[in-house]
Amino acid sequence: MGQAIALADGPRVAVILPCYNEEAAIASTIAAFRTALPHADIYVYDNNSSDRTMAVAAAAGAMVRRERMQGKGNVVRRMFADVEADIYVMADGDATYDAAAAPEMVRMLLHEQLDMVVGARASEVDAAYRRGHRLGNMLLTGLLAQLFGRSFSDILSGYRVFSRRFVKSFPVLSAGFEIETEISVHALELRMPVAELVTAYAARPEGSISKLSTYSDGWRILRTIVRLFRIERPLSFFGIVGVLLAALAVLLAIPLVITYAQTGLVPRFPTAILITGLTMLAALSGFSGLILDTVVRGRLEVRRLAYLAYPAPSAEE
Repeated sequence: MGQAIALADGPRVAVILPCYNEEAAIASTIAAFRTALPHADIYVYDNNSSDRTMAVAAAAGAMVRRERMQGKGNVVRRMFADVEADIYVMADGDATYDAAAAPEMVRMLLHEQLDMVVGARASEVDAAYRRGHRLGNMLLTGLLAQLFGRSFSDILSGYRVFSRRFVKSFPVLSAGFEIETEISVHALELRMPVAELVTAYAARPEGSISKLSTYSDGWRILRTIVRLFRIERPLSFFGIVGVLLAALAVLLAIPLVITYAQTGLVPRFPTAILITGLTMLAALSGFSGLILDTVVRGRLEVRRLAYLAYPAPSAEE
């Protein structure tokens, strides 16, 4: 796994590194990927760094570009749009991901004709993978599996290898760190051939500070999962809402039915009106889910056709 892969006469490989204030780590990150993938083009996309990230990256031999819209999702959108390659190796510029694993991830993608290989993080260093991040990742990964039927073991990993047809057919909508969740759901919904490879995860070098906030970014990722569930699975989402509204209406109706059976009267008209409204809302929610499910199915077919417009990755290219 640690040996460099020679692709001088094969598919074009691009290493794409989104960066924000990584002056302390970017040079070593570039050097590590240059050793692992000597024939790859290395791009560093700076996201308004206030330190010398761009100058250090340029001195290290990377092609440096700037994305002025703040947020990792905005950077990924720009990288996917601008960079032309057959294989894309995406990692962070903080020297935490194991560049030596990249050749094996590329080999898996080519020989198994996959569209994405995720570097699932494994760390023995507490400082590398904080408990809050580890717990949050586990909970969010489990939630994604419950909502979409299947998942990855590390949905928040920023270390991924993509095929060209994944990159060029992926409409990036996220702006921040929730981009990894959107990438995972895109692959799951289009039923792409994907795989994972357990990779080492190291602590940041001295002077490099994590930009990920356990609580605020975790909340944004949770909202993204729920939003994507509503968009991609509207029948399930609105069906659940409809069932909850109908259940509430039944609970409120029980005392009224008992009173009516005993006296023949309906003394609480406001409650009766509320029950009627909840029942109507439940029915509307169910019908909305049915209609939107048809729309989503058509949109999914269009996305699938856009994805199939590009050839599958192959070791024979």
